Amino acid sequence: MFAVIRTGGKQYRVHPGDKIVVEKLAGNAGDKVTLGDVLLAGDGGNLQKTDGLTVAAEIVAQAKGEKVTVFKKRRRHNYRRKKGHRQQHTILKIVAIGDHKEQKSAAPKAEAAPAPAPAKKEKAAPKSASAPAEVNATPTENPAPSNEAQANPAAESTDAPPKAAKARPADKPTAKTPSTKNAAPAKGAAKKAPKGK
Repeated sequence: MFAVIRTGGKQYRVHPGDKIVVEKLAGNAGDKVTLGDVLLAGDGGNLQKTDGLTVAAEIVAQAKGEKVTVFKKRRRHNYRRKKGHRQQHTILKIVAIGDHKEQKSAAPKAEAAPAPAPAKKEKAAPKSASAPAEVNATPTENPAPSNEAQANPAAESTDAPPKAAKARPADKPTAKTPSTKNAAPAKGAAKKAPKGK
C-alpha cells in the first residue's frame, strides 16, 4: 500500500518501511508521529478513500541539510553581506499507513539463502562458455622490435671516450653576430636637447 502525504509544504509518496527526509518536526529520536494530511492512498491501481486515514511514523533523527551561502553585493556602493544557512530536517521512518503495517520478510530471507549459491555457479558457467566465442579477432602487427638488442639498447658507459664533435671544414667561415654600429636609431629614441640653450 502507498500514500501521498503533505508535510512542511511538500508532498511525499510513501510505503510502510520507507525512510524520508522532511522539514523539521517537533520531537526527539524514537518518538512516534502521526501525519494526518493524506492526499491519496491506494494499493496498486486501486485507490482508497482518505477520510480519516493517517500515516504513523517514527522519528529516526533530527539533522541539518548542507550549508547554503547567501552573498549579497551592490557594486560601486561598498556593500557586501555574506551569510550561511543550514536547513533543519527530520528523518522519518514510515511505520504504517492506516492499519497496513510493514510486512516483515524474515521467512523469505531464510528460503533465499540457499538460492544464491546455485545462481553463482550458473553465472560462472556462461562466462567460461562465452569466453572462447568472444575471442574471434585476428592478431595485429606488433610494433615492438623483434629482437632483444633493438628493444634494450646498451647504455653508454662512463669509461668510454666522449663522441668527437663533427669537424667543420676550414674553408667555411664561422657566422658572426651582426654589428649595430651603423644601424639606424630606434623610432621612439630620446632626442638630444639643442646645445644653444
